[in-house]
Amino acid sequence: MTAYLNAVGVICALGRGPDEVARNLFAGDCTGMQRENGWVPERSLTVGAVHDALPVIPPELRQQSSRNNQLLLDAALQIHSQIQQAISTYGPARVAIVLGTSTSGIDEASRGIAHYLQAQLFPDDYDYRQQELSAPATFLADWLNITGPAYVISTACTSSARALMSAQRLLDMNLCDVVLCGGVDSLCKLTLNGFSALEAVADERCNPFSANRRGINIGEAAVLFVMSKQPAATHAIALLGAGASSDAHHISAPEPSGRGAAQAMRKALSRAGLQPGDIGYLNLHGTATHHNDAMESHAVAQVFPHGVPCSSTKPMTGHTLGAAGALEAAFCWLSLTHANALAPHVWDGQPDPTLPALDWVTPGRTLASNAQRCLMSNSFAFGGNNVSLIIGDAP
Repeated sequence: MTAYLNAVGVICALGRGPDEVARNLFAGDCTGMQRENGWVPERSLTVGAVHDALPVIPPELRQQSSRNNQLLLDAALQIHSQIQQAISTYGPARVAIVLGTSTSGIDEASRGIAHYLQAQLFPDDYDYRQQELSAPATFLADWLNITGPAYVISTACTSSARALMSAQRLLDMNLCDVVLCGGVDSLCKLTLNGFSALEAVADERCNPFSANRRGINIGEAAVLFVMSKQPAATHAIALLGAGASSDAHHISAPEPSGRGAAQAMRKALSRAGLQPGDIGYLNLHGTATHHNDAMESHAVAQVFPHGVPCSSTKPMTGHTLGAAGALEAAFCWLSLTHANALAPHVWDGQPDPTLPALDWVTPGRTLASNAQRCLMSNSFAFGGNNVSLIIGDAP
């Protein structure tokens, strides 16, 4: 069954809402990436933070108040009319929620525990349920009074890509008619200190696939799609195919040859009934770590021996972890709804001579006029967890 992606709400370092995010994305705008102190002791790091005021959690749901849920609420409010239309059309039991996250409300939990260690009691606004991985789906279901399946997937940096795959399966099994799917992750000290301890974080803006790459930046984002069995009135953009693999090479480092990543891309192509030459653009995982970029370069060269226009968008958003898969799928969706524009590859232009050369998208480039409107997005996670999604016009 075709899984149509009818609407999207999005908030990240590029801005709020599809139009603002698209405008800044296709301009290669990195101004949302700012150097900040206070995240990691004795370090100043570049992060992709959302600085705009976020909506307040309704008073009746105050026990579920967290920055993560506020980001999610912002994305949901952007497409609230489409969500309400789905609920009124199909009923609350036929609308499902599948989200990806890695942080949930761990920042609130960390501050609550710090307060407890000092004062021997938790602050008034602390609730242990804030930090549960299920919290975003529970909050959204409670806010919308949805009674269909509602759950969260947490597989590190593939979480929300897997959420889209899982949402499509719910439609295939006729367990619902519409799925609100995507991902959300907020900046927090625990995450930044963890990646810093792994020596994976760059102080400056990340520089993917460069010979001078030094590591990732962390960002925050929320993305929410309305996935349906029926197309939107204005377009028929769909999740055409998805592939996943798990090479289990190492707890954090990717398998160097790119075998598992290539397998995920090939599975996505097979399930979409497409050939590599049918893909007009590839959004790379592109974290700017030494190992990821090397592995992904080899994998892309294996699957696309004749090349494919590609870019990493993380210099504009940071790595949004559990939200990254859905965010970068949304960027593909935005290309299709904004005149076939493509996100440029922002870097210092110094290729790593040890890696296969890739076809980098330059500013102003669009999908080739003779290309199918099919775009791929890669997400790779700790433990060798790999996902590739293909977004495009439904046949």
